[in-house]
Amino acid sequence: MPTRPGERPVPTRVSELFDPTRWREVEGLPHGPGGLTDVTYHRGCVRDASGSWVRDLPVVRVAFNRPEVRNAFRPRTVDELYHVLDHARMSGDVGAVILTGNGPSPRDGGWAFSSGGDQRVRGRDGYRYEREDATDPGIGTAASVGTGTPAPGSVTPSAGTGTEDTAPGGVASDTETLAPGLDTATPGTGTTTPGTTAYSHDADVAAARARIDTARAGRLHVLEVQRLIRTMPKVVIAAVPGWAAGGGHSLNVVCDLSLASLEHARFKQTDASVGSFDAGYGSTLLARQIGDKRAREIFFLARTYDAVTAERWGVVNEAVPHAELEERALEYAAIVAGKSPQAIRMLKLAFNLADDGLAGQQVFAGEATRLAYMTDEAVEGRDAFLQRRDPDWSPFPYYF
Repeated sequence: MPTRPGERPVPTRVSELFDPTRWREVEGLPHGPGGLTDVTYHRGCVRDASGSWVRDLPVVRVAFNRPEVRNAFRPRTVDELYHVLDHARMSGDVGAVILTGNGPSPRDGGWAFSSGGDQRVRGRDGYRYEREDATDPGIGTAASVGTGTPAPGSVTPSAGTGTEDTAPGGVASDTETLAPGLDTATPGTGTTTPGTTAYSHDADVAAARARIDTARAGRLHVLEVQRLIRTMPKVVIAAVPGWAAGGGHSLNVVCDLSLASLEHARFKQTDASVGSFDAGYGSTLLARQIGDKRAREIFFLARTYDAVTAERWGVVNEAVPHAELEERALEYAAIVAGKSPQAIRMLKLAFNLADDGLAGQQVFAGEATRLAYMTDEAVEGRDAFLQRRDPDWSPFPYYF
């Protein structure tokens, strides 16, 4: 592992809010072909004035990387998301995770945390994988997206292509009716290439359906990601830069702490509008957080609400200026990392215990057992067994 300054170069800028000087790439998890395409993953670090790496910080940044479709997730996205979150879980020097969405969209300048499942690839058995030999031309443009400059061959977003006050993509319809944001450009890319015809929504959906791998079963494993966020003994901080809708709304609910962009964050629970329902954490935990009546309103009426309302209702902890969103998330992470790691673990699992039943009790009890292993009393029990003698418990009082 590199340890000398300068061995970890400044990464590519993957989002307009991403400050490359605060982060580095993670060894073994590269971005691009053959690596991560649908999410980005970076480790926080300190650099000197020249940009050379000095030391790591106990925080990682995980981001959805499909801004051209409002960061909707497909099975590949969920696979990558689970993989990097689990990597963070198993990293003993990481205490906090920032979960966010890259942006803005090269298509219309819109922002998103995640708009949930990509309806173009939804089947009767869940969301379908795409063939390995099939590529979505709209994917893999994180570097150009992050600079605020349109990708090569794209058109500059103009007024009228979409607004933050309409559903994702600038269309006044339900967020997850089809792939969000697909209304201003050439199929798959979100751009109108010179000399080509205008974007066709039907053609885009047909192209996405044609990429489906019919040999593989559909998945609903974003629920596994929810459980991982819930049970990992690290604090997960949602930084919501734009739309959090459908499954994206539920991911915000399951995070430990949440921040939202004052200018661009929009929340909308679209499940019932597309024949879906999160009957687990997305609904019941939401009701626990903000009250039963309000949670029913969010699901039953599917109204759009902004960051100020989300803060007032308790859906997020704080609404902050858009330009300060990721900086504030880093502040939260630094505060968390300044606390006792064991205390943070036990507190998170204790908060979860009341709602997670025996599964929650098991996770909490596992950490309690680890604490017990650290005591001299537990060491005596182990050593007595290995030495084939009776344990001597006399030095250990019966506390009350």
